[in-house]
Amino acid sequence: MSMRARVRTDATGNITVHMEGGMDFENIVPLQQELSTLTKNHPTSLITIDLTSLDFVGSSGINIFVDTVKFLNNKKDQIRLSNVSSEFMKVFKLYNFDAMSLIHDEFDTDDTEFSKFFGQKRTFQN
Repeated sequence: MSMRARVRTDATGNITVHMEGGMDFENIVPLQQELSTLTKNHPTSLITIDLTSLDFVGSSGINIFVDTVKFLNNKKDQIRLSNVSSEFMKVFKLYNFDAMSLIHDEFDTDDTEFSKFFGQKRTFQN
C-alpha cells in the first residue's frame, strides 16, 4: 500500500501535511525523516498532520508514527493532528498516545476572540 504526503505552507508560515493512502512500515520512515526535517528547518511553524485521506494504518507504521510525534513534540510542542477518525483514535489509545491533546481544530476560537469581532460571547443560540 502506498502513502502520499502533500506539504503546504500557509501565509503565516504554518505547515500542513496532508496524508493520503496507507501508512505502513515501508513508507513511514520517509515520513519520519520529513517531519524531522520540517521541525528542524521551521522551528517557529505549527505543523499540522491532516489525516483526512489516510485509510489504512499498519501496526508497525502507527508505532513509528506515534514515537516520532511524541519525540518531536517532546523537544518543542510543534506538531498537531487534524481530521483524526474515530478508528484511528482507538488505535492511538492502544499505543498509549493521547491524540486528543494534539488535535487541532482550525475553526476553534476562544470567546475573547469571538467577542472582539462580534461584540458578544458564543452561546448555543448564536
